[in-house]
Amino acid sequence: MINKHLFHSRKKSWPAEEYVNKSTLQLLDFVCGAPPELAWRRRLNSHANLLKEFTVTFKEAIRMMSLGVRLWSYVREEASQGRKAPIDPFTRERCKPSASEGVPLGGMGSGSISRGFRGEFKNWQILPGSREMSPVMANQFSIFVSRDGGKKKYSSVLSPGHHEGLKKFGDPGISSWDWNLSGQHSTYHALFPRAWTVYDGEPDPDLKISCRQISPFIPHNYKESSVPTAVFVYTLVNTGKDRAKVSLLFTWENSIGGVSHQSGGHVNEPFIGDDGVSGVLLHHKTDDDNPPVTFAIAACETQNVNVTVLPTFGLSGENCITAREMWGTMVQDGQFDRENFEVGCSMPSLPGDTICAAVCASTWVEPHGRSTVAFGLSWSSPKVKFQKGCTYHRRYTSFYGTSERSAINMVHDALKNYKIWEEEIEKWQNPILRDERLPEWYKFTLFNELYFLVAGGTVWTDGEGPVADNEKPTSRLRRSKTSKSKNKISKSGHSKSMRVILNPNSHNNPPWFSDDQDSQDYTENVGKFLYLEGVEYIMWCTYDVHFYASFALLELFPKIELAIQSDFAKAVLHEDTRRVKFLADGKYGIRKVRGAVPHDLGTHDPWHEMNAYNIHDTSKWKDLNPKFVLQVYRDFAATGDFSFGRAVWPSVRAAIDYMAQFDRDGDGLIENDGFPDQTYDAWTVHGVSAYCGCLWLASLEAAAAMAYSLGDHSFAEKCKVKFLRAKKAFEEKLWNGSYFNYDSGSSKNSRSIQADQLAGQWYTAASGLPLLFEEKKIRSTLQRIFEYNVMKVRGGRMGAVNGMTPRGKVDDTCMQSREIWTGVTYAVAANMISHGMEHQAFTTAEGIYVSGWSEEGSGYWFQTPEAWTTDGHYRSLIYMRPLSIWAMQYALSPPEAILKMSKINIMDFIQVSASQRLDEADIERLGVRRNNLELDYVEASKFCTFPRIS
Repeated sequence: MINKHLFHSRKKSWPAEEYVNKSTLQLLDFVCGAPPELAWRRRLNSHANLLKEFTVTFKEAIRMMSLGVRLWSYVREEASQGRKAPIDPFTRERCKPSASEGVPLGGMGSGSISRGFRGEFKNWQILPGSREMSPVMANQFSIFVSRDGGKKKYSSVLSPGHHEGLKKFGDPGISSWDWNLSGQHSTYHALFPRAWTVYDGEPDPDLKISCRQISPFIPHNYKESSVPTAVFVYTLVNTGKDRAKVSLLFTWENSIGGVSHQSGGHVNEPFIGDDGVSGVLLHHKTDDDNPPVTFAIAACETQNVNVTVLPTFGLSGENCITAREMWGTMVQDGQFDRENFEVGCSMPSLPGDTICAAVCASTWVEPHGRSTVAFGLSWSSPKVKFQKGCTYHRRYTSFYGTSERSAINMVHDALKNYKIWEEEIEKWQNPILRDERLPEWYKFTLFNELYFLVAGGTVWTDGEGPVADNEKPTSRLRRSKTSKSKNKISKSGHSKSMRVILNPNSHNNPPWFSDDQDSQDYTENVGKFLYLEGVEYIMWCTYDVHFYASFALLELFPKIELAIQSDFAKAVLHEDTRRVKFLADGKYGIRKVRGAVPHDLGTHDPWHEMNAYNIHDTSKWKDLNPKFVLQVYRDFAATGDFSFGRAVWPSVRAAIDYMAQFDRDGDGLIENDGFPDQTYDAWTVHGVSAYCGCLWLASLEAAAAMAYSLGDHSFAEKCKVKFLRAKKAFEEKLWNGSYFNYDSGSSKNSRSIQADQLAGQWYTAASGLPLLFEEKKIRSTLQRIFEYNVMKVRGGRMGAVNGMTPRGKVDDTCMQSREIWTGVTYAVAANMISHGMEHQAFTTAEGIYVSGWSEEGSGYWFQTPEAWTTDGHYRSLIYMRPLSIWAMQYALSPPEAILKMSKINIMDFIQVSASQRLDEADIERLGVRRNNLELDYVEASKFCTFPRIS
């Protein structure tokens, strides 16, 4: 637990007053338009530098040459079939990544659109596994102000015009618009899932403007959080002496990014909805037989706000009103004709043409008066289609039906319910934001790292089977009020409905059960959930990385976390004998081995064609099975869901038993096989490794505890005995008096200090299990990591480097040993918190903030990469692993069940038969208590929710 006074002296970081005039903040705060006290902030005129990608050294390139040739051949083969390879380092994006990202839009799993801090709509991920980075510059908010009877006029796009292709003379397109915003007095404030843009006297010196962006990311709400929609609430404050007519314009191109607007066949259609919600539908016809997409842009008409639309305008001078003509109408009239609502659907666009739509909301703002205008955006793509596989309905269709026209209902509900969403968001965030013990950078970075659950290529289906491509769309009755979650949330942040506590004295405790998992109805159907390892590594739910990221889902959407674990549990018992070529050595093997945890759920046919990763044969990896056991037990212990535990138990047993083949010398400890057989897939391991060995020890302890809780006596005993033997071997082979060596081999890096060497102990603490080693050894190891891997790299301002030699030099054995992994750094910090090292923990994690998120850093905000080098060059932007920052919060405020479990040693309750018992010397050496327990069962049951096994 964090020390009560540790951070009281920490200076406030980035106060809003340093970015926005104090009087402006007071004016906006009066009408709820002011940005929050804690947020990530940027000025709109900040330079968005291009990001620098890492390069391999000459030595690394020579070593990986054979792999590179095979990978290049595989990428070309996939491209010839019209598919994208899961890993493709050879194809470059048309738009180079820059430091311009911001909070993404929408809920989870229905496609996402990001919005940069300067206002660009970019990073389009509407179709699964595809991304268009380039901004669509026609998608803008603009403002038109008329004062003094039209004698004073101001007009501008509400985004700085720092973009290529603008200001072309004579262009009938968007370069003809007024790009008058300098951004010098305009600022962006991000606290995911919301963002604020404040225009402090731009473009009208007497008009203060705030745009509040809101998306329905609401923890424990499994309905609204799936809806692809966002709201933009404009607050207008007139500080001038005369009345102002203000018209806000929302323009949108019929496009899903890239060159999709030029394919033709697109149609725009105005609509007048219920309760004053009016706008335009943009029906987009996708290429390559992908499902269509329909956008809805709308505004809410009120007594003081008038809404008009222009259903269609073009970016060239052909076939329809041009962008230049549309802009001229707004400058002159400040609105469009009401008759435009009656024009019906436009003619389908021709190939090569670009059509757009516009929604205008006009209002009068009295001198020293205020007004509020709300716009909404939604997109409906009810079906998600995978290239080699099936088509499914998205999660939101369970509530809105499968018609593309449901975009109208979604944008309506967003505009009517966003205030309720904000109340729920603030209820979730405020306890953390108001915790004065925590450093301020941590509080807003904790929330902002969640951007990945929207922008990380997530797919959330309705959980039902595949659907036919020609299935007739259905609609559902719209409920305009936000549904209240049925599950109340406990103080620990977990759904109470999931905490099934068994009576320790009951005679009806669940027995161990059969292998027929599919017969178990153990969870509410919250759908199936996929998220990418990263936008550059296109594999769904990469499991060795989910090991780090899963804390965010467990904390915020535990039912999704259990659903993912259930998918992997089924996969463990599955076998796929299709032959696959592994690119590292060119050898062939089968796609999925029974008993082995898959690396991922696939790419082009998820759930059915797993292990899209084909660099190594991951059935020989040493970390996947232990990570599965550890995650399942942690989730089981944290939620208390025994139906989940019983359902996945056969897979846990199979995962443990599968690993026996890797214990070459019979000491209970697994050995690595002289290749990168774990998540560090370029970093070779010889013999026993600190990373995999520690994970194995922890998984044995977790499996023993789970077996005990479910009544499987013999397996609990088996795991405990193996654990005791393996622990002895692990310490004898790796402990050097200060930390655990990288591995037991004789290579030059065998004594390196690996930042992630105590990953198993991290999970042990997170699960309320007994320590794997003496506390002094754990603290000594973490302190050595802090002093060497953290503080010897740029004074601790970059995070924890993966490998460091005992001499204090970065381990340059391979690409990954010299990298700083953002998610691993957060995980190391969480481990430090669990062992009372809060100062070291926050200093370690702050390096990621400084290098990635601060103004002095490299510009990785809202695109946190997997790794960067000591010179700040990135590898793999928008990556899953940094969600592990939520492991820090989990360590600071563990679930109540974990706190109770940590007060006892559950291993003491597992009886070891005489034939299996170690000798007295071994027991004393290992520090294991025997049967003279300090707590009898009655006392222990006060803390433990597990049933007594007689």
